[in-house]
Amino acid sequence: MPDFAKAPWATIVEIGRDYVVPVILIVVVAFVLIRAARLFVHGVIKALMDREATEGTAQELSAVELKKRMDTLDGLGANVLQFFIVIIAGLMVLRSFGLDIGPAVAGLGVVGVAVGFGAQNLVRDYLNGALILIENQFSKGDVIRAAGVSGTVEDFSLRRTTLRDLDGVVHTVPNGEIVVASNLTRVWSRINLDVTVAYGTDIDRATAVVDEVGRLMAADPIWKRRVLEAPRVDRVAALGEYGVTLKILGTVRAPDQWSAAGELRKRLLAAFTEHGIEIPRPQRVILSREPNGLAQADESMVEPAHVDGTLGGD
Repeated sequence: MPDFAKAPWATIVEIGRDYVVPVILIVVVAFVLIRAARLFVHGVIKALMDREATEGTAQELSAVELKKRMDTLDGLGANVLQFFIVIIAGLMVLRSFGLDIGPAVAGLGVVGVAVGFGAQNLVRDYLNGALILIENQFSKGDVIRAAGVSGTVEDFSLRRTTLRDLDGVVHTVPNGEIVVASNLTRVWSRINLDVTVAYGTDIDRATAVVDEVGRLMAADPIWKRRVLEAPRVDRVAALGEYGVTLKILGTVRAPDQWSAAGELRKRLLAAFTEHGIEIPRPQRVILSREPNGLAQADESMVEPAHVDGTLGGD
């Protein structure tokens, strides 16, 4: 049996006690912490997503979409935490070999500060992207307004959001720039139209015509699944320069708000023509100079009728 009190066994035992065992312990603890970090991050993300799925806006997401978002956030959080664990474990291993890790720590601190200043926008993008995923502010396919641009969300990652507007232009928006995100296609939306009728029109009659058009549209087989609340006159919105403005409000499925508003305008024009309700038209008086020097007025030039309408706000 070897005598561990004599060379070379004494040296081997000393090396094992002073270097090998501490390194093994550090590696084992780091491995356990790495596994625990993934479980910890997964638990936190799952708790947040479950809460959003039951109480917040994420409840409309499918199980597949929820899992996809959880996997994305799990990867981000676990990788960041594991990175710091590996760095700390590596420094502790170097220290166990008797190396001075002070300069290394100082160097890492300087590099960290430099990277922090240089990549602060990138870090902000990732953090804001994670919050957007957790809170389900928007998803692919939604129409949103964000950072001064609007369009359909074609792609979304933790760093940036890609929008395509109505002209087909693609906008790439860093998530850190999204301070306010306005989702135009979340569950339901309003039909919000301002229609002006000429002074002298029987307002009660015009209101009845508009309400009837809204009821017929809501009962139409093509539109009844899209219209949640029949459009109707809510109030007299203004007494304007050309006539009386009626505020028409209704509720539709969010993706159908633009087509529904266009269909309602078309039906209103036909109904007003049928019932003799006049939409005021501004007139222009054109003065033409005759050879005798006298000016002659021509009032035959009339601008076309129009119906003003918006899809949001008063």
